[in-house]
Amino acid sequence: MIQFGGLCAVAILAFTFGADWLGQWGEVRASLALARGELNDLGSDSAKRAGLLSIVPVFEEPQPEETQKFLFRDKLHEQLKKAGIKNQPLAFLAARKGKNISYKVLRIKCKGKCRFDQLLDFLAALKENPYLVGVEELSIQCGTKEPPEKRKEIEIDLTVSTFVK
Repeated sequence: MIQFGGLCAVAILAFTFGADWLGQWGEVRASLALARGELNDLGSDSAKRAGLLSIVPVFEEPQPEETQKFLFRDKLHEQLKKAGIKNQPLAFLAARKGKNISYKVLRIKCKGKCRFDQLLDFLAALKENPYLVGVEELSIQCGTKEPPEKRKEIEIDLTVSTFVK
């Protein structure tokens, strides 16, 4: 009788804790199957993958200051030319150490003239620059006292930045 009572007590404990464990195990397997299904949906459609990759900006590892400054300047100049912006020579501002980061921030100041739609095209394509960190300053000035054909042209002051080692 004592053995039968002990066996029943062990069976009750095993059933109580075993049922909870089986319930949790079922939930984990269901969530894992759902996550695998979502991954398969993303992985199977190359159009979705291409769409996701197109909205993610590219970024290159920062180089030493002398190398990075020329890489960034050349790419920025190419983008300005592609957008049709007539700019003055690009001016480097002193590199400064950023807060809570291990890299210096190098800024380039650009002044130029263009139409507003050219500026919007340039800003939209700016994320394709792999060395760009951010647009620090953008100032737009429109001429109001000029002849009507010149009023469409705007003057921009733009400061962009990149990281350097």
